[in-house]
Parts: sequence; structure tokens; C-alpha cells
Amino acid sequence: MSLQKDSGKAGRPAILAPAGNEASFLAAVAAGADAVYAGLKEFSARMEAKNFTFQQLSGLADLARSEKRKVYITLNTMVRTEELEQAERTLQRLETEVRPDGIIIQDLAFLELANRVRFSGEIHLSTLANVGFGAALDSLKRTLNVQGAVLPRELDVDEIKKLASFCPPGLSLEVFVHGALCYGVSGRCYWSSFLGGRSGLRGRCVQPCRRRYAQKGRVERFFSCMDLSIDVLVKVLLSIPEIRTWKIEGRKKGPHYVYHVVKAYRLLRDEGTDPQVKKEALSLLELALGRPGTHYNFLPQRPQNPVRPDVHTGSGLLIGKITGTKTRPYLRPHSELFPGDLLRVGYEDEAWHATHRVKKYVPAKGRFDLNLPRRKSPPKGTAVFLVDRKEGGAYTVRAGSENKLKVIQTDRPVVRKAGNNARRATRRAVRAKEGKTTDLFVYRDRSAVKKKQADLGLWVPPGPGEGYRRFPVPDVWWWLPPVIWPKEESMVVKALCRLVDQGAKRFVLNAPWQIGLFARTDGLTIWAGPFCNLANPLAVNGLASMGYAGAIVSPELAENDFSAIPGQSVLPLGTVLSGNWPLCISRIRCRELTEDTPFQSPKKETAWVKHLDNNYWVFPNWKLDLTREKEALEKYGYRLFVHLVEPLPKRIDLKRRPGLWNWELGLA
Repeated sequence: MSLQKDSGKAGRPAILAPAGNEASFLAAVAAGADAVYAGLKEFSARMEAKNFTFQQLSGLADLARSEKRKVYITLNTMVRTEELEQAERTLQRLETEVRPDGIIIQDLAFLELANRVRFSGEIHLSTLANVGFGAALDSLKRTLNVQGAVLPRELDVDEIKKLASFCPPGLSLEVFVHGALCYGVSGRCYWSSFLGGRSGLRGRCVQPCRRRYAQKGRVERFFSCMDLSIDVLVKVLLSIPEIRTWKIEGRKKGPHYVYHVVKAYRLLRDEGTDPQVKKEALSLLELALGRPGTHYNFLPQRPQNPVRPDVHTGSGLLIGKITGTKTRPYLRPHSELFPGDLLRVGYEDEAWHATHRVKKYVPAKGRFDLNLPRRKSPPKGTAVFLVDRKEGGAYTVRAGSENKLKVIQTDRPVVRKAGNNARRATRRAVRAKEGKTTDLFVYRDRSAVKKKQADLGLWVPPGPGEGYRRFPVPDVWWWLPPVIWPKEESMVVKALCRLVDQGAKRFVLNAPWQIGLFARTDGLTIWAGPFCNLANPLAVNGLASMGYAGAIVSPELAENDFSAIPGQSVLPLGTVLSGNWPLCISRIRCRELTEDTPFQSPKKETAWVKHLDNNYWVFPNWKLDLTREKEALEKYGYRLFVHLVEPLPKRIDLKRRPGLWNWELGLA
């Protein structure tokens, strides 16, 4: 059953609300959300949220069902091999104890695990899966049989309409309408992991994009985005029937945010043609305590860059700035403060960053003294944000839901921990074939290719392209870009058709669903590339059923992860051994940041931005380099070793430093 059928009015999209804790879940129900999505304390892409235990989710799911609301559980992290058994137990317990309406995933391993435990709910692909072009949708339904896909936040409304026109029956589309924006394209950001093993693909991002960076004497938050807020423009989506769900981001936000944002979008969906209702909805969004909002790319004729150094991007409502002395700082808030309000002093990357709970009423412009530890004393002018509020109105509304939840939990029989009785599929232990290994050098600048390059890879440009004649097309490994937008799809297809007509046989795809770009794959050798973010053998084996002949695993892995995959993989494996690996790929660039010019992090790490494939790639000035570990990788069973060769801007000098990434550090 689709979410659409349970929405406030027949034929209208459902509003899917976030919940990172019990109070936020109850706020979503009280505000009238049609569905709630939440995460467990494991396998969640928002691990910094409080998240839920099975017992909590069990009672909350019963409450939601009694109110005719749906519950979706996020299992949307990249899964390491050693976690597969735990992931299977988790899914089994969800089926037994919670019975959610569906799960949201990015890792293909969960498709096999769902079959094993006979999961009865829907399976939706997360925005981290990067489903951003039309041919992907048919491929998803035909080869994977998923029921929903969350579209990238970077799309404009024309691109959304184009994707919707490709949507096959039985597949629903979800779009984000409100909430935080990442600088990097979802599923294409490795920044946090590259600088310390805290992987965004595993829900542990430390948000390096929110920090200050320096370039040419200017220090700014060049990558920190405002929040997405489609607000009154959302009515345009009502004309696209394939969009079954409006999704709100915010599992790290409090109940105040959830309540106000859900109420606002319910008004805009159900009564958005009334000017007074629009005004009320905008007032609710202003009170939701998010960052300043942007329509981003939603209107193609009037795109808005969400990165603006002149606009603050701290979460919460800017309530004022610090005055007084360093030992006696105080605040004169722009609006009144109430007991229970939570304030944040400064940004998270500032030394004086702190939170402060308001204990008594403070009128607008009244004096509010901040009793902070001396080491947290902020300088004058430090911004103070209101990040959460426990006002009476919304909580009074939620009281009935809280009481009902208590009754359900009291009357419900205790569910003991389920044993692992799931049917286990026989695992094929495939020994790596003996034979020579291949070193594949992949170039973007074709003029830099040596004439006698034996094993050669070239990136496929987003168009028919010229200059192929000097290369032996049948012998080249042709690489597809990691991000393909709807406007580029037809050009990419033309380029692939031309290559196949010229005898091309070998392709490396950087999203599993890119296989849908080929009319036929007979006679072709297709490998999954490193941007497919493969981290376990079940995900690799899932690709075999889609027609893949081999897989290049994620270079983000640690040594123990690399060693665990080959013995259980049905496909031959490769990895990126060296080269310029990006910190992230984005669709935008801050206008104040110069391309091909070094910038520095607060810790003096250097990087640069390069415009490639209609996107902006952020590269560190040191290479990924596992060449010293090649012998170990060969022993584990890897046979294809990739070297990525990127053109360097004239102003960039690569630094000599270990490029082991997470090999020794481990992947958190």
C-alpha cells in the first residue's frame, strides 16, 4: 500500500516526518504527519540522533497504527562484512517486534537480508543511493523490486517531472521539501571519512563542510549550506502524481521543529491556495528554529545558491549576540525566552561553543545573563541561537498521545529477544582465481595518456564526445561519472551508443542503476565502480544478479574490511590502489571560492575545487595511495587495481603524506 492512500486528502502526497527521539515522534503524530521515519541505535545514517531501542519503537509503532499513521525505519548505512549477521538479526527483530510499514536503505545487502527474514514491509532506496536519472527507476523496479526511491535534493522541479515520467507502476517517489542540506551530493561525500574515519555513509559525519576555510586571505564558511525550504512553492509538486511523499529532514532536531514544520506543510498541502493559510504556514516555518531557508534549485529559472558567507548557517533561530564583559557575558534577545528554551552559544567549531538552558522568562530586549564556565567565555558579538523550545501549546496537544502510548506499553505482552531463526541462504565461498593482476590507469585528460598505455581507462564525457579515434575503443575501460543528472541522461546514452557502435566492450559504472542506461548488455563486460560504495559480499553478490561481471569495492574500507569480502564474493574484485580521490562531489560552488586554487582547513589541510562533469569536485592535495599494500590485497583475492589520474591545476602542489585513508585507522 502506498503512503498516498493514507494522506490527509485523497490523491494528495503523504507527509513523512522525522523522529530522532520519542518526543519528536509524538510531535509528528500530534501535528498530523501521515508517516514517521525513525532510526535504531545501529545502521542509521543519523547516528548522532538519540534514536530508538526496539522496545521504544514497538510501542510507538502501535501508537502510530492506532492513529492510522505509517512507520518507516532507516537502515540506511553502508554495511561492513562483519556486521552482516547483526544486520540480519536487526531486520528479524524489526519484523517480529515492530512490524514497520517499510525500511529505507542504501546498501544492497539489505535486499538479500530482507528475503532471508521474509520481511513483510516495503523497501525504499535512500537518497544516499543517488537515484538521480530516469533509466535508474525502471532498473530499480525490474531488477531489485523495491517499492520506493528518495530523489536527490539537488533536483529542480523540471528534473523531478522528467524523472516522474520514467517512473514505472509500483514504484513511488519521495522528495525532500524541508530540512538541512549537505554540500556534497548524497552518497558522494567522503570528507569526514577521509579526514578521520568518521564516515558519512555510515551516519557518523562530523560535518567538516560546516567549518571555516581560508583562501587568498579570506576566511569563510565556503561550504556551509542554508536549509532547504520549498515552502509555498511546494504546491507545484501536487501536479506530479508519481510524487507520493513529501519528506522532511531533521532526525537530529527536537519536537518543536518537527511539530511546526509538519503543521506548516499540512497547511500548504491541504489549503495552500488561501493567501492567509500561506502566511500562517510561513510563520510556522519561521518559528521552527531551523537555519535560514533557501529554495535551492527548485525553480530552474531562479536557482538559489544555498552557500552564502553573508548568511549565518548555525542551526536554530538567531536570537541575539553576546554583549557585556568576558567574565560577565549577557544577551538581549530579539524575542522573548521561556523556561526550558535551549540556547546554543556560537558555532560548534568555536572554542567557546556551549549550550544553555533558560530557567526563567526573559522578555524581548531584556537582559539574560549567561553563566558559562570561564573556558567557555565567548567574545563580544558571538551569535546565540535558540535551538529548541518546550512551549506549552504543542506539548498540551501531545499529552493525549503520550497517555495512549503508556497504555499500549502496559497492555502489550512482553516480547522477548527473538532468536536468530531466520532462514540462512547458503553462502558461496569463492576462491580468487589464480592468475595475473591488472593495473588500470584511468584518465580524464586524454592528452595526458601515454601512447603505449596497456590497460587504459577513460571517463565517458556527458555527450557524444570527440577524440576517441586515437584510442583502441574496444580495449579501453570506459568509466561513467558518479553523478548523472536528468538533463545529462540523454547525452550520456548517446555517448554510450556511439562507443558500443565503435566496438567498446568494457564499462565501469559508478552507481548500480547505471546499468539501466544500456539498451542491451549482451557481449559487454560491466563492472561496478568504486563510487557504488560496496563494502560487503552480499552487496557485491546482488550486483551479479543485475548483470555485473565484477566489482571495485569502496576505497573507504579498512584492511580487515578489504580482507573479509573476497572469500564470499561471487564476482571478481578490484579496488582503487592510488590516485586523486575526492573529498566530495557537489552541484554547487560558493561564488566567493575560486576554482583550481588551494584553500586551507582550520588544521592547515589543503584542498581545491575543480569543475568536472557538470559538478564541482573537491580534492585534497594528497593522493590515496595503497601501493605498499598491493601484495596483501593480492593475497586477499583482489585482481584489478585502479589508479585514478586527475589533471592538476597549475597552482596545486601535491603533498607527500601517507595516503592510506582508513587502511590502518579503521572505518567507524
